[in-house]
Amino acid sequence: MAERVTRQLVAEKATVYTELPVHAPTIVDRTFELPKSLYAITVAMYLGFLAVMAIGFRTPEMILPMAAFVVSIVAGFGIPTIWSRLNPPTESKPKSWARFAIDGIQTAYGKTAARDAAVQVLILPVLIFAWGVAVVTIAAVVR
Repeated sequence: MAERVTRQLVAEKATVYTELPVHAPTIVDRTFELPKSLYAITVAMYLGFLAVMAIGFRTPEMILPMAAFVVSIVAGFGIPTIWSRLNPPTESKPKSWARFAIDGIQTAYGKTAARDAAVQVLILPVLIFAWGVAVVTIAAVVR
C-alpha cells in the first residue's frame, strides 16, 4: 500500500525547476459580445414590469415581495457586471452598437445578425412587460 521513497530516489526521478516556468498570460473575454444598451433595455423592461404591477396592484402587502424582486433583478444583472471586471485584467470591451450592427454575434448555431440577436435578447423582457400591462388593464376594467 505504501512504499518508502528516499530523497535520492525522488531526486533521480523528479523534474526540479530552479525558477518557475513562464506561462502565457491568461486572455479572457467576459463581454458576451453584446452592447451595454441591450442589457440596460432588458433591466428596464423587467423593472418596468415590476413598476406596472406595483402601481396597478397597490397594497401594503406587496412592498416586501416587490423589494425582493427588485433586489433579485438588480443582483441578477449587477453580479455579472462586477464579474466581467474582475482580474485578470482584460483588453476586451463590450461592442459598441455600431460594431454590433456591422458584425452581429457569433452563436453556437453560427453568425447571427444584430437585428436577430437583439430580437432574441429583448423578446422575453418585452413580452413580460406587455403581459404586465395587459394584466393590470384587465384588472382595472373588471373592478
